[in-house]
Amino acid sequence: MAMLAVLVMRSLAPNPHAIGAAPAIGLGIAALLGVGAVGGLLNGLAIAGVGIPPILATLATGLIFSGIAVVLSGGAAVLGFPDAISVIGNGALLSVPVPVLVFAAAAAGVAFLLNKMSFGLRVYLFGTNPMASRFAGVDNFRVTLGAYLVSGLLASIAGLIIAVRANSAKADYGSSYLLLSILIAVLGGTDPYGGFGKVSGLVLAVLSLQFLSSGLNMLQISNFAVELTWGALLLFVMVINTGGLSRLFGGRFIRRIERSKE
Repeated sequence: MAMLAVLVMRSLAPNPHAIGAAPAIGLGIAALLGVGAVGGLLNGLAIAGVGIPPILATLATGLIFSGIAVVLSGGAAVLGFPDAISVIGNGALLSVPVPVLVFAAAAAGVAFLLNKMSFGLRVYLFGTNPMASRFAGVDNFRVTLGAYLVSGLLASIAGLIIAVRANSAKADYGSSYLLLSILIAVLGGTDPYGGFGKVSGLVLAVLSLQFLSSGLNMLQISNFAVELTWGALLLFVMVINTGGLSRLFGGRFIRRIERSKE
């Protein structure tokens, strides 16, 4: 998505230092959001229409989009963002970084969508019990399409910020954030099986991981050890959320009681 944006901007404004690149920036961002929306709709159609499991559908489309980006760029990083767009990734407003403001606006928008609109209630109901939501009159197909459409738009915005901060776009820039996104969702209290999750929990999870990442960087811990920490933390949170410890130790305790009676 960011690859297409930088290609559009570079073709319309070949000189990144030229003044008056606003039309190129606008068209590039429009193309970015359009591709994000189309990608989200494709995921929704594959899941709700064809019946492919969500994790397989999103992994497959992710590989397809990465392959298209590699073909467009030849596997190399693409440069050429206009200087005016750098404010999105590196600017500040009243001493607050613009990416933080974009994150806050996106979080507020998603919270309003989930908590104040009927679509959010349908999403929660569908996530809790798809069969019950269908009998309640909810169009599960449209709900799935809408949810993945919003996800595609948010992913495109995130991709733009990453690309602008790096002043380039490459097919694998977002791959390092895949585990982190899952960890943030689970750590923020989102039920992997659907039906529960709050934006406030995600915001707190993002802040907590950012503080933890800053502390690990201050301790000069290797990036490989950081990834190990993320993976271990994800497993630990999943075990706690699903009650795995209670089932494990509870089962052992019950078996010991049964053996003592024998």
